[in-house]
Amino acid sequence: MVKEGAEVDTSNGSLTINGEEIADQETYEAAKGQTLTVYTGYQEANQHVLNEAFTEDTGIKVQYVRDVTNKLSERVLSEAGAGQLGADVLITSDYKVANGFDEAGIWDTFIPAAVEDMPEVQHNDGKFVTFANVPVTFAYNTNNVAEEDAPTSWMDLLDPANAGKIGIVQGSAGGSSIALNRFIQEEVDPDYWTKMAALKPTVYDSGGQRQEALARGELNVATAGTSAVNVAVTEDGAPIQFVVPEEGIVLFSFFAGKTADTKNPEAAEVYLNYALSERGQSVIQQVGDYSVRTDVEPPVAAGRSLPALDSDLVWLMPAEDELKYASDDAALWRSAFGR
Repeated sequence: MVKEGAEVDTSNGSLTINGEEIADQETYEAAKGQTLTVYTGYQEANQHVLNEAFTEDTGIKVQYVRDVTNKLSERVLSEAGAGQLGADVLITSDYKVANGFDEAGIWDTFIPAAVEDMPEVQHNDGKFVTFANVPVTFAYNTNNVAEEDAPTSWMDLLDPANAGKIGIVQGSAGGSSIALNRFIQEEVDPDYWTKMAALKPTVYDSGGQRQEALARGELNVATAGTSAVNVAVTEDGAPIQFVVPEEGIVLFSFFAGKTADTKNPEAAEVYLNYALSERGQSVIQQVGDYSVRTDVEPPVAAGRSLPALDSDLVWLMPAEDELKYASDDAALWRSAFGR
């Protein structure tokens, strides 16, 4: 999926990629003999692509464990409590979870070189950083819905013609749900979920289940991530298309950092430096997500460029707002859907 190769220079013993130093000689020499372990909640396909690009560019091997946010958090806290945390790097989409890791002493302070001058992506005094911004919108089945009849706004999903033909995922936990819930409250309609519940949508446990149902034509419309739609359309030929709604698309953030008990500290630092470098962020952009850097273009999904990060059509939830609003917003969602 990664289209552009990297210019890698190790001639003086350090690691430089596309003109940006990723590791000095001492760090890189130690890291080359290590195998990195990442615990992640990032999308499976995207994590795989990033890891493969990292190994190809650096020669450092990566193994990873991927799970949904809540289960990943439980595993990390359980292993850390027993003094047996197996991860060198953690990636999670929920700021509350990342903050909880900090309170439990799980993070080690490390600010990747590429974002040392970007305080807006550093959190909790450098314990973890924003790693990627993932877009959420909705998509429709092109066999069921003609292009001229396709919804163009979030409010359009409430058309009675979509009754029983809407797909969403449970909205009480996880970074995507937290951001979408707040966006709906601030930018769309505070009673939106109650109105949608009246149309009896199908609530799925995972985004994968929801998208498969949309592709099979069991649904007319469904909430969706643009990167997942991109994979479904370009690799599987799925009859679906995403929409950039009039009210905007929603971005939620993934956070990454080095663990305090890492057995492979040099490899962890190289990985984080790489992930936040222009090369690493370009890989993230190519799989359909937004870079946290301003020098990387917006992503392209299913052959379409997404709006610029500073566009009025892009809504990014401030990380710390998750602590302020997530609980109450989730309660509203549960009240609407009785779950």
